[in-house]
Amino acid sequence: MSTTTSTYISIEKNLAHYQKMIASQSSVKNATTYYSDNIGKVTSVKGLVNNYRLLSYALTAYGLGDQVNNKALVTKVLQEGTTSAKALANTLSNPNWKTFAEAFSYLTDGESASSSQISTTESDYVEQKLETQEGKQDVGVQLALYFKRVAPTVSSSMNILGDENLLEVFQTIFGIKLNSGASVDTNTAIVSKLMPMSDLTNSKKLDELVVRFTAQYESLYGSGGKDASSPLEVYNSGSTVSSTLNAATSIMGGIVSGNSSYSGSSTSESLSSVLLDSLQSLTLGG
Repeated sequence: MSTTTSTYISIEKNLAHYQKMIASQSSVKNATTYYSDNIGKVTSVKGLVNNYRLLSYALTAYGLGDQVNNKALVTKVLQEGTTSAKALANTLSNPNWKTFAEAFSYLTDGESASSSQISTTESDYVEQKLETQEGKQDVGVQLALYFKRVAPTVSSSMNILGDENLLEVFQTIFGIKLNSGASVDTNTAIVSKLMPMSDLTNSKKLDELVVRFTAQYESLYGSGGKDASSPLEVYNSGSTVSSTLNAATSIMGGIVSGNSSYSGSSTSESLSSVLLDSLQSLTLGG
């Protein structure tokens, strides 16, 4: 029986294969063909924003597909770019806006997309579709793939709070639920303490976090999804993380303890090694 962790590992190991399957689906193929044939003709922000199909494709590629009708916001984000610290894309809490603005920065210079820029957006679109499809079977897998892809682009704890997917991963990893009544400063301080931003750009630590998430998700909700009730305890300032914080570590600890090569090492230090070993030994399909 596949689990959230085994399915995630299978996809990560065979990512190119999964992406190829998604890209070959008729709806994805048709959307990509239209984008490829037409985006090169666009040389202004207005040109992109006023073409619904191109804009929908572009926004979807960067996880912002639900903003396709918010033309004023999209226009402002693109026009201001990311050079200034006060630019809208840099102040919005969702990190995907900054990535989106950077990807289409050429429009403010009246230029057209290069072949590499087109290819990058197309790849991101396919990845988004892959994550969405996997989410229909197991939301935990979708969140794990999203976190692995987006986390390295996060620049502040505020970005975690501003992205509902990243926030859910964070809360699940640590078995807590941030207090919605607490101040933003309080919650960002909690995120910074439990998940330093430097961990998100460290491939080994990022792998550890992803595996902790899939194990904890499986422990809390079972494989495939969850109901409306949340077993997570509200985390208040000054409190200690509840015992559920150790659930993922206990699960992974069982894997580690069964492998003599990890004898004497801590679970947290061994998670990446466990993941890498699993990636190497797991066959397609998990």
